[in-house]
Amino acid sequence: MKRSNDQSMKSALDEWLREARLSEKLNERRLISKWEKLFGKTIAKYSRKIAVRNRTLYLTVESAPLRQEMLFNKQVMIDRINSEIAEGMIQEIVLR
Repeated sequence: MKRSNDQSMKSALDEWLREARLSEKLNERRLISKWEKLFGKTIAKYSRKIAVRNRTLYLTVESAPLRQEMLFNKQVMIDRINSEIAEGMIQEIVLR
């Protein structure tokens, strides 16, 4: 017999992460661990500091031509991250 307050383990964990304000940090760790899969070896090789604050991705890129190319493709990167990690996670990218 199912109780009215029963919920799945996933929904309970998601709720707990949201209440403890840990979901953003968990999504940031997921992004860092999947960075090479999302953008390839070349971008991963030249990417250094990856941080997310207030829905903004801060990224340090060591190659000036690659940084310029990434500036032109910001929206593509934002869309890819949001579809793979979490919807609405990133709204802006700051390249350094």
